[in-house]
Amino acid sequence: MTGRMHGRWHGPGGRGGRPGRGGWQQADLPPADDAAAWLSGRLPDGWFVGTPEVTVDREEIIVVGELPALEGEFPDTEAGRADRAAAAAGRISRFRESTRDDRIEIARQAEHRYQRKVAWGARLGGQTELFTVASVPVMTRLRQPERVVLDTLVDAGVARSRSDALAWAVRLVGQHADEWLTELRSAMAKVDDLRAKGPTGEG
Repeated sequence: MTGRMHGRWHGPGGRGGRPGRGGWQQADLPPADDAAAWLSGRLPDGWFVGTPEVTVDREEIIVVGELPALEGEFPDTEAGRADRAAAAAGRISRFRESTRDDRIEIARQAEHRYQRKVAWGARLGGQTELFTVASVPVMTRLRQPERVVLDTLVDAGVARSRSDALAWAVRLVGQHADEWLTELRSAMAKVDDLRAKGPTGEG
């Protein structure tokens, strides 16, 4: 696996500060542009095959790496595929338990550096498992037509609650608008650069 590094922080950020009510505020957050590089250099050798995938947003840094391939052969039958999936799940579980103390220490250092929580995950044979990711409450005001959409998803069994339905909708938008979101983030980064180069209003 070559791995992907999503090291840019997906959103505008500040230059550091103190935690406000409810946690670190957007304007207080330090940049996390180098988080992928820092974590790649900090991780012990042999944990992952290739470079881990590092995704950053305002609240969390998620590190997902590919584990070494399973040994042995599994027949291309229903039973063989089930055995392969079970073996992959067991290997991921072993990685999670055996690296727990080291991951806690690395996360502590990264959280101090970037003021974001760190979550971990592992991938093997197309199977990915995330460990203790953050579920961040989002305060939003929805009008009745938007609430009807969420209730329809709940009634259809697509989601268990309105919050689940909202998360499902966000994931769907992310999957189908990835190129547009990438262009939007690039444009936002350019605006930040131009703002930084502009007059400060002092003097």
